[in-house]
Order: sequence, then structure tokens, then C-alpha cells
Amino acid sequence: MTTAREVAHIPDGVTKEAFLAALARFEAIVGAHNVLTGEERLTPYYKTMMPADDTDYATSAVLQPTSTEQVQAIVKVCNEFGVPVWPTSTGRNFGYGTYAQGTAKGHRHQVVIDFRHMNRILEVDAELGTALLEPGVTYQQLVDYLEANDIPLWVSCPAPSAIASPVGNTLDRGVGYTPYGEHFMMQCGMEVVLANGDVLRTAMGGVEGSNSWQVFKWGFGPYLDGIFTQSNFGIVTKMGLWLMPKPPAYKPFYIRFPDDEDITAIVDMMRPLRMANIIPNAVVFAHALWEAPAVIPRSKYYDGKGAMPKDAIERMKTEEGFGAWNVYAALYGTPEQVEVNWKIVTDAVKRLGKGEIFTEAELGGKEPFNYRAALMRGGMNLQEFGLYRWRGGGGSMWFAPVTVAKGSETLTQTKLATEILNKWGFDYCGEYIVGMRDMHHVIDLLFDKTDEEDTKNAHACMSELIEEFRKRGYAVYRTNNAFMDQVADCYGPVQRRINQTLKRALDPNGIIAPGKSGIGA
Repeated sequence: MTTAREVAHIPDGVTKEAFLAALARFEAIVGAHNVLTGEERLTPYYKTMMPADDTDYATSAVLQPTSTEQVQAIVKVCNEFGVPVWPTSTGRNFGYGTYAQGTAKGHRHQVVIDFRHMNRILEVDAELGTALLEPGVTYQQLVDYLEANDIPLWVSCPAPSAIASPVGNTLDRGVGYTPYGEHFMMQCGMEVVLANGDVLRTAMGGVEGSNSWQVFKWGFGPYLDGIFTQSNFGIVTKMGLWLMPKPPAYKPFYIRFPDDEDITAIVDMMRPLRMANIIPNAVVFAHALWEAPAVIPRSKYYDGKGAMPKDAIERMKTEEGFGAWNVYAALYGTPEQVEVNWKIVTDAVKRLGKGEIFTEAELGGKEPFNYRAALMRGGMNLQEFGLYRWRGGGGSMWFAPVTVAKGSETLTQTKLATEILNKWGFDYCGEYIVGMRDMHHVIDLLFDKTDEEDTKNAHACMSELIEEFRKRGYAVYRTNNAFMDQVADCYGPVQRRINQTLKRALDPNGIIAPGKSGIGA
């Protein structure tokens, strides 16, 4: 039986007596060893990289279920006692949230459901290239499974991939770097525990005896899977994914461009190749200040206050061999297909009249090419965590506005972001990830969280970035917990009202992740 002495925090709006009674019920469901309380055991769950006081995101308890049935029982108890719960897959969403995504702004002391024990790979169909996973499965675990069973399928993963969850990343509409890199597009079928304890199997999963749950996305009637991404309408306990057949040939390449202004021509050169599927994966345009942290410390070229000066950046580029923009992409298919497409790519670069192109023959084994080449075939790595060593101090926020894949957009966005970041003393550490017709402009706002002034400036900088980009018609597609309301406002009052209507219909007591994505009860 849990005692009052073990409870460090009580959820907002819940009495101590009710919470202790709920904890006793949780212990009966998952076992006492899978109910974590007390400051020492909970602190890791609200370690944040945001410019906020970690105690504002403190957790009341952590539950570690082992089955869908246990999750059903948990939400029923939560409804009975009014206890809010925040589900997390593997709890490693560093730049877009807290360590374990433990709460949202204004909704303190929620209980975390940690899915680390629900980590089964339930099925992989080698012929159809499908997988059915629980949320605690990591990318590394899935890759290891495929390799151990000699299954010739590739996994698409985000950059710091090994410890992340395919289910969690897909639910947050994350992206990867293979031709299957639009992760939600490659998702097929969900099992969702609703707030009342019912279990929904979307699309063909609702048909008893169906064998097509992981192959046909739509089923009959309204398509529901989308409403459970970036939302708090239910708790996903299983998800189907499509995996990419290993191609006979793979050719990663790198193009180095010397000047900041080159970005316009680069995008306009690459977009037709991407749209025609000559280059079938997302093309990355990494700025020099995104490349550098993977291989060198900032102090090698600048160790002062404020943003890194232009002359220091230019010296770094020259001495380290970075381009102002560093382009990564790959070709896939038969050797014959790759040869034909390679000529198309190299001819396009020649017509542009600028840019040096390299392959594994010249750069194999060298960083950062090596980890980029691995990413584009689904290889596991943690190389981009080098970003967090750039300034030190443990502060990081991802700012990721979306725009159209046109070169004219890049100069506007890059200039605006750089001006705002530099104004507050921060570097422009950014890259563009180009899809079929869109671009994700991903910027890591790196700051020293141990410095009070730096932390205050980081908060002001992020708020200004969101607002100034909104004024120009840009908005981010993901954000961390501290800025969810501000980002939700960018999308207008009608969308917010619809989300709230859905929330009230599916979760009338508001127990699942209240406040997530700006969606209240």
C-alpha cells in the first residue's frame, strides 16, 4: 500500500486522499513495483531542456503497464478519481518536450504512463513489409530484430534514432531520411485505448478475423488514425508500420555549397528531382552551424558571449571544410536505375554552375558524411546529440516552421530566424528537410540552462520566433510543452474549437494529457 510519505506531488484538482486511493488501485493493476512515487524516482521524468523551471513539470507518479488490458484498467481508475495521465513511449523527446513529456503548461503533476514494458514486436511480415509494434519498442530494437531474423527490410528513423520509439515518433508526425521518411504516411492501423476504457482498432482492425489491418489504411467510413496524432484523444497501444524493402543498390551523396545565398538555387534545383522521384528520400540542406556540432566544439572558433560572429563562422568553414550549406541525399534501386539517376543529378549540379559533389568513394568513413549516409539507409546513431555539446548547459528547443519547397522562401526564413536568434545571443543552427513539395525548416535553439539570463533570453527568443513567423504565414508543425498554446493559436480559433469539441466527446473528464497540443478539457 502506498503511503503519504512516498508522494512528492499531488495532481492539480485532486485531493490527497483521492490520489492515495487511486495509487492503491494502480498498484493492484500493474503491481507495486510498476508504480513509481517519491522525488528521487520521479525527477528523471521531468528533467527538461526547455527554458522553464523543471518543477513546473513535476510528475506525481509513474505507471509502467505491461498490457493493453492494464491500460484500460488504469484509465477507468483515472476517470473515477479525476487523475490526469500523460502517456509516453520511450521518453526521449528531448528537443520537442521534456525527458518523458510528463505534463503540459498549466496542468501540473500529471501521472505518467511509461510504456517501457510494453515493448513487444508483435509481428513482422517479411513478404508484405509490415510490422505491428507496441509503443515501448525502440528503433534499435526493431533493427536488431530484422537483422537477427535476416529480414531484408529497412527502417526509417529520425536522426538521434536508436533510443527513440517508432510509435512515439509517428504519433508526433516525425520524419526520417529514407524514401519511407514520411512516417505517418507509412503508418497503417492503430489500437487505441479510449478515455472510457474502450479499445478501438482503426480501419481494418475493426473487422473480426481480418488479415489486412497493416496493409489497408482506410477501412470504411471516416479515417480516424489522424486524430490520435499530436492529440490527447486516446492512448495508442499498438501501431502498424510499413517497412522499406532493402534495395539492390544504394548511393548516398553530398554536395557542398560555399555561400549562404546559394540556398535559393539549391532548393530550386533539387525540388524537380524530388517531385519526379529521381531522388526518392527527403533532401537535407544543413547549414555550417548544424554540421559543426557533430564533429567539433564551438570553443574551437569562438568562446565568447552572444552569437558566433560571422568572421569566426567563415574561418570555421574554411578550416573544417564545411559548406555554408551541406546537401545530403541518396539514390536507391537497381544498379542500372541508380546509374541513370546519378547522371541526372550530376547534370543538374553542372547546369547550376556551383557546388562540389562527393560520394562514399571520397568521403566514406568521414564525419558528418558517415552518419548521414547511415541515416539514409535507416542506420542507427546518436551523432546529432553533438548539438547539445555546442554551447553546453543542457538547453535545447526545436523550432520547426513549415513552408513550400521554393528557393525564394529559404532566404526569407533563414534571414528572419538568424536576426531573431542573434538578437537574443543565439546561433542559427538550422537545416531544411525537403519533402515532395514542402520543407521543414528545423532550427535548434541551443542555450545554457544553468545560466538564468540565457534561459530567460531563450524563452523570449522562442516566443518571438513563433510570433514573427506567424505574422508572415509560417507555423511550426511540432513544439515543446512550454509553447503548445502559443503554437495552437497560430492555427486559428476554429481549429482550436474543433479540437476541444473532439476532446469533450472522447474524454469528457479530461484525464488524458490535458493541455497537450493546446487542447484543454
